[in-house]
Amino acid sequence: MTKSEITAAILKIFNDQFEIERPQFDDDLREVYEFDSIDAIELLREIEILLNTQLSRDEKKAAMDIRTINHIIDYVDGLALQRAASA
Repeated sequence: MTKSEITAAILKIFNDQFEIERPQFDDDLREVYEFDSIDAIELLREIEILLNTQLSRDEKKAAMDIRTINHIIDYVDGLALQRAASA
């Protein structure tokens, strides 16, 4: 999965699941879009579906520091690369 495919998928998730159209990539999700912990849990589930794998406890814990769309894209890209390398 390329970074541009990940970006498109994340933007689609935000549009479909959270009704956030065209979010700014560097906006703080909590401050600008009122993204809360329940939204974060839903997002992690969507990432698991996107990657077709379950996230480990440590991977979920690492996601708690994510604040922007750019952070999410980098996070998912890192996970995808890890899974590709271990496959």
